[in-house]
Amino acid sequence: MTAAAVAIATGCTAQAAGGGSTPATSGPSSSSSAAPTTAAPTSDSPSATPTTDDKPSSPTPSSTPTSAQPVGKVLMKDGDENKQVRELQARLRQIGYFDRAPTGFYGSITGNAVSAFQKKRELPQTGSVDEVTWQRLVGMTRKPTSDELKPSTSNALDTPDPRCMTGRVLCISKETRTLAWMIDGKVVSSMDVRFGSENTPTREGIFNVDRKVRDDWSKLYHTPMPYSMYFSRGQAVHYSADFAARGYNGGSHGCVNVRDRAKLATLFDQVKVGDKVVVHW
Repeated sequence: MTAAAVAIATGCTAQAAGGGSTPATSGPSSSSSAAPTTAAPTSDSPSATPTTDDKPSSPTPSSTPTSAQPVGKVLMKDGDENKQVRELQARLRQIGYFDRAPTGFYGSITGNAVSAFQKKRELPQTGSVDEVTWQRLVGMTRKPTSDELKPSTSNALDTPDPRCMTGRVLCISKETRTLAWMIDGKVVSSMDVRFGSENTPTREGIFNVDRKVRDDWSKLYHTPMPYSMYFSRGQAVHYSADFAARGYNGGSHGCVNVRDRAKLATLFDQVKVGDKVVVHW
């Protein structure tokens, strides 16, 4: 394979929303998208209409505590990715501070939700979870169920495309921004996805998984592409830490980004080279 062919084969990664083909910086950053200033929830179950991923409903966490109360040991913070973060997100969702499916990744959206919770409780608004914040949250919520920790998707699935109804298929809808893993017309699992920008769109049509790389790396944009399943030259389904952190305030250079790493890891082990891929509206 020539050098050019290798570059094409690993050439998609995250970029800012509305951006062109300029490479994005590697890795998520809580400062990469400034959240608009809005009023914090006024009760434990805010009635405000949920916002989109790129417009968190709570203020950006402040690095300076706004209360005289001492800040305890930090348990979770920006950049963490583990089961406890997933539980944190599920508990925040129970009382209306987190309006999406838990991902297990602690990015700016999670930090904003924690800051809003801290403000309501008159705790230091650090945007990180210390012992006091965690105990207060645990006392107000119940242990999340498995479905709350790993719901099928935060976006509703649409009616499957007819081309997805037979065989083993990754059925990917641009309209609902979802991926459904289907076998003989039955949805086995599903997850949220995002696509390329206007200048680097994700191709539509019927394809096949031509190769899988568990720990891939973009040679063009120097960013990780875990659990890559290639279906159309350099375009692949893969995990995106940027998507997990910033939601839809960004996009890929053509790949299908997944923000739930654990669910994609399970899917990666189930999908075989040769399985069908349908990308549709």
